[in-house]
Amino acid sequence: MGKITVETCRIEGVKIITPQVFGDERGYFTETYHYNDYRDAGIPQIFVQDNQSASRQGVLRGLHFQKEFPQDKLVRVIRGEVFDVMVDLRPDSATFGCWHGEILSEENKKQLFIPKNFAHGFLVLSEYAEFCYKCSDFYHPGDEGGILWNDPDIGIKWPLQEGVQLILSEKDTKWGSLRDFRDRMRQERE
Repeated sequence: MGKITVETCRIEGVKIITPQVFGDERGYFTETYHYNDYRDAGIPQIFVQDNQSASRQGVLRGLHFQKEFPQDKLVRVIRGEVFDVMVDLRPDSATFGCWHGEILSEENKKQLFIPKNFAHGFLVLSEYAEFCYKCSDFYHPGDEGGILWNDPDIGIKWPLQEGVQLILSEKDTKWGSLRDFRDRMRQERE
């Protein structure tokens, strides 16, 4: 048991994981994580913290990252549906500033592996969603950074639904742009 299918996208290191699901008239069973299967699929990270959030339709969380204590993340949705997004912030990456988005839902049971040094966020598409994620390092509240969710230089195509009010935290309306982030990185390197 516990076999997974792993796909890649144009951004190196990002992996889309679909677990095997065993279903019958009683319901279903799936392994949501098995270290050996993930290691064999090129995801050998040790995860030290599990988090879960609940949000209503129209909530957009992100784009967040940890500055000095970056985290690999393994994310999934256990109830509802979200559009999950990651943005490459690795300074020497050929895809720096590029984004990838994926629908995650309780139905498709897909997971995303997001490497360190990516900004991450999601938009809730269903009436309600529960989002779970594993992290390879602990959360450090004073270390949080972010990029504005609608930065035109990134150009994320969020599937905004007509008639649904977008709901953001105050901090998520005040993050800087990718250009600001790049300028700060250059200054720190000099």
